[in-house]
Amino acid sequence: MIDADAFFAVNVRVGTVLSAEMNARARKPAYVLGIDFGPELGVKRSSAQVTQLYAAEDLVGRQVVAVVNLTPRRIAGVESEVLVLGAADAEGRVALLAPDCPVPNGARVH
Repeated sequence: MIDADAFFAVNVRVGTVLSAEMNARARKPAYVLGIDFGPELGVKRSSAQVTQLYAAEDLVGRQVVAVVNLTPRRIAGVESEVLVLGAADAEGRVALLAPDCPVPNGARVH
């Protein structure tokens, strides 16, 4: 168990995918996403293993939810700056979390 202060230390924001390209160096198929989190945070990159449910062209323009205050990690040659959130279905395919109506880029998840 964690207390509410620990939970609220995680900075979860909404952003819009600007670009999605296959990461050829990834062991498991993954996209490199460029995500716009608005004027405060700007554009960040993420490596996301969501190729089973999404084509790259279908991700562009889509809003996603991501943790934006984790230490960046190098994943298959990519500096992943944010962690895009999703949930696995019964077959292990990752479905992205997203707001059900448009919100401003950078909107904080409460």
